[in-house]
Formats: sequence, structure tokens, C-alpha cells
Amino acid sequence: MTASTPAPPTAGAPAPLRRRRPRYGEAVIKGMLLVAALVSVATTIGIIVSLLPPTLRFFERVGVWDFLSGTTWSALFEPPSYGVLPLLGATLLITAIAIVVAVPLGLAAAIYLSEYAHPRTRKIFKPVLEVLAGIPTVVYGFFALAALTPLLQDHWPFGDGPEVFNALSAGLVMGVMIIPTVASLSEDAMAAVPHSLRQGAYALGSTKRIVAVRVVLPAALSGIVAAVVLAISRAVGETMIVAIASGNRANLSWNPLEGMQTMTGYIAQAGEGDLPTASFDYTTIFAVGLLLFLLTFVMNALSIRLVRKYREVYE
Repeated sequence: MTASTPAPPTAGAPAPLRRRRPRYGEAVIKGMLLVAALVSVATTIGIIVSLLPPTLRFFERVGVWDFLSGTTWSALFEPPSYGVLPLLGATLLITAIAIVVAVPLGLAAAIYLSEYAHPRTRKIFKPVLEVLAGIPTVVYGFFALAALTPLLQDHWPFGDGPEVFNALSAGLVMGVMIIPTVASLSEDAMAAVPHSLRQGAYALGSTKRIVAVRVVLPAALSGIVAAVVLAISRAVGETMIVAIASGNRANLSWNPLEGMQTMTGYIAQAGEGDLPTASFDYTTIFAVGLLLFLLTFVMNALSIRLVRKYREVYE
């Protein structure tokens, strides 16, 4: 009794699903993506490792609670004081002003480009809008100091106008700078909403405004939240605008007409000075930098949580 041999494939039979040749191109791409991910993780770990030792030396002489709750910051003057609240308050105030400017204008631009603009108009306006993101931040800073602040001082409607260095000018110009971030990413999120949702709303008699506000915006909420949080992180970490326009006076005040110093502004000021790298005063840069890193890390973690919560998946 002989073993039966498999019959040859007949004409028109489906080809086997498994490829006989390995996909070397896909393996190379996967390897490159893995390397990129590992570089990102290694960079984050490297930042933490470089910040921790000087920060620990700083907290050997200054208590953590005194650092976080102190209302006076004069690390480079005598007598020194290491309360970070003035720097933190100025950072949050200027960021809030920037977000008040950027979010409404950025969302309005995104809604127009996604729902109202003709495709040709979109192809022209979107690159022009994104050009704002490519302007050097030092240009924004000089514009705030040399153009916007004098304009506000000349046309301030009541009371004393802004000081030469003030948080209002820095926040307004920073808001203009991050408009492309909000607008571009939000428009991408709105463009990803299936057209069937829009067509269904139009079939029920909805106007274009109702479709944009009540259908497209909720459906793209996760992407919009990610865009806003990214813009906030960009504003918190901005250096040149605040260093030029808001001044270098650590001032715990919620009056945007006064000059004040942010965390990034102090890092820039102290880093450009004549501080010896082995001195205790030099460790203050790392303490403020670690607080700034933790602040942006918490915002990004919150962004991921919100994106997962409001994410809409369409099939």
C-alpha cells in the first residue's frame, strides 16, 4: 500500500495566504519605529537623570514645602529666598492669557477650514496659518515689547496702563503663536469625522452651524482636547517671549499689567549669568526645571486620560 501524494493545485485555485518571501522592508520599518520609540523614552529618562542629582543637592538646604509654598523668590540676591510661587504664578497667568486667545481663535479657524471653506481655500489658508508656527519666538518677544506694549499703553481705556514689561503683552503674543497648534490639530480631528454623520444631520434638516457645533465638535472632542493640552504645554515651556516681554522681576501678582518672571524666564536668566556650575545657586536652575518638567508631565498624562475618555471610534 503506497502513500497517497497530494493532488496538484487546479487552475483557478486561491493562492496560499502565507507569503513565501519574507517582508524585509516591513521588518526594517518596524525596527526604525522601535528605535524612534526607544530614543524618545531614553531622552525622557536622560532628562530626569540629569535633573535629579542637582535638585537633590538643592533640597538638602531648602525644604520642599518652603520651596513650593514660599512667596518670595530672590535666589540670586542677598538675602536669598527660594519660594517658587512667584515663578509658578507668573507661568500660569501668562499661559492662561495665551489659552484665552488661542483656543477660541484656533477653534474658529478649524471650524471654518473644516466645514465652511472651499477645498481650494483650505489648501491656501491652512499652510498660511501654519507659517505662524515657524516664526522664531524671539521675533514674537520683540514684537510684544516694541509694538504691542506701546500700543496698549497709548490706548489703555482706564487707569494706569501696562508697565514696560508686563504679562499681558507676553500672553497675548504667546496666544497668537500657539493658534496654529490648536487650529491645525483640531482641523485634522474634525476632518477625520466620517461624512456620514454630517450627511445624516443634514438629512434631518440641520444647518451647517448646528452640524459643526453639535455633530462635528463632539465627535472630534478627543483630538481637540489633545490639541489644547499640547498648546498649553507649548505655552508653559515658552522661554524667549516671556524673557523679553514680561521681564525678570519675580512678582507674585495676578495683575497682568505688571512685570513678572516665569519659570522658563528664570532658567534663561540664571543660565546666561556668571554662576559657577558647582555653586549652590546653580542648582536652583535644576529645581525649577524639575518642577516645570513635572508640570508638563502631569498635563500630558491628563491629556491622555481625557483623550481615552472622550475618544470616538467609527467603523
